[in-house]
Amino acid sequence: MTTVDMTPLDGPGAGEDALQRPPAEVRYAEELAALRAADDDPRPPGWRLSLRAARRFIVGDAGAGISRKFVGDTALVERALVTLATNRGLMLVGEPGTAKSLLSELIAAAVSGTSTLTVQGGAATTEDQIKYSWNYALLVSEGPSPRSLVPAPMLRGMAEGRLVRFEEITRCPLEVQDCLLSLLSERVLAVPELDGPEGMVFARAGFNVIATANTRDRGVNEMSAALKRRFNFETVFPIPDFATELALVEAEAAALLRRSGVEAAPDREVLEVLVGTFRELRGHQAPGERLSAVMSTAEAVSVAHAVGVRGWFLRREAGNAADVVTCLAGTAAKDSPEDLARLRRFLEQQAARRGGAQWQALHEARHLLAG
Repeated sequence: MTTVDMTPLDGPGAGEDALQRPPAEVRYAEELAALRAADDDPRPPGWRLSLRAARRFIVGDAGAGISRKFVGDTALVERALVTLATNRGLMLVGEPGTAKSLLSELIAAAVSGTSTLTVQGGAATTEDQIKYSWNYALLVSEGPSPRSLVPAPMLRGMAEGRLVRFEEITRCPLEVQDCLLSLLSERVLAVPELDGPEGMVFARAGFNVIATANTRDRGVNEMSAALKRRFNFETVFPIPDFATELALVEAEAAALLRRSGVEAAPDREVLEVLVGTFRELRGHQAPGERLSAVMSTAEAVSVAHAVGVRGWFLRREAGNAADVVTCLAGTAAKDSPEDLARLRRFLEQQAARRGGAQWQALHEARHLLAG
């Protein structure tokens, strides 16, 4: 018989290494504990950290041993935290792969101590997955009662005074989105099946909502004007400069490779070629040569991870430029068959003109591009 390990995150033997991707409050538990212990600034009601300490957790403080986790505009982080300290929700919008979800996770971990009260939006998302559902065995035997109620993230966030993350909200049908209207304006969730005071859940201090939406999906299920008024909108932009993006890709890829059992650190010269290729294909090409696929920093990290895995487990070395070509096809050919042709032209024409051994190796490996 198959058994499933349901050991909780804080249970015996549930170390960070046992999880593929621990939530932020687990990955950075020591930093959060240190910030809480030293935090003597005033805190908004229901917050686990002050606004200044939460900002330090996200953007880093080298003097205090706090790592930088979000590479972006510090002013954006400050505005986001100020919004959440009010009664308006926070909407993070931007291109795919610009770390909107990461930012919402970090903010929730800092403010509420947990980032796992999350609704993943999609075409099949229902109100039950947002508010609450029922244990039908108990419902049939006992009728509606608090014992048969199964709280969803929104009900838990309101009852516990915590932030709730709503990922990809514009992927949800409009009627599902609009179930948030009364929650964000009246700060109360009605459970009409229950009688008396148990039928009304009032939001405790600390409750709010962080939603995310990709600009490429904004037209899928455009938010109603009424719901937009409940949010402050902040745009998360791509990383503007090469050096910052390279450092981020190197750090994130190295962490992923360690988790994958790869002992070789990524080759920095190979990463320079990889990041340079992504930046060129992202928007520096002539209009007809730009890829329609999202060549984001997150995708660059994924390719760097694949390059390292390929190099280590096939040859016991860090990946090389030929591995970059091999791993790029799955990123570039997602949306349009023309993208693969554009990538091939880039490798044949643009890469050949670049100086450096790795750029030349990238050009020479162009025949490895699938398709």
